[in-house]
Amino acid sequence: MMKKKCDINLVRTIDLAHQMIELAQTGYEQREDPSCGVLYGILLDSGYRLLDLAQKETHAHRQKGWWDHSIRKEALE
Repeated sequence: MMKKKCDINLVRTIDLAHQMIELAQTGYEQREDPSCGVLYGILLDSGYRLLDLAQKETHAHRQKGWWDHSIRKEALE
C-alpha cells in the first residue's frame, strides 16, 4: 500500500506534539520568572491537545482502512 501524504503528516504532527511537550517540560523546569511558566504551560497544554487530536484522526483513518501500517507505529503511542 502506498503511503498517503495525509498519514505521513499525521505522524509528523504527532512527533511535533511530543517535541512541544518535551520542550515545555524542560522550559518549565528551567524557568526564571512566572511569565516563562505561563508560556511553557500554554505550550504544554497545546502539545497535549494537538497530540490528542492527531491520535484521534489516526484512529479515524484506521477505521476507514486508509492507514498504512508500515508508517512508524511508535510515533502513535
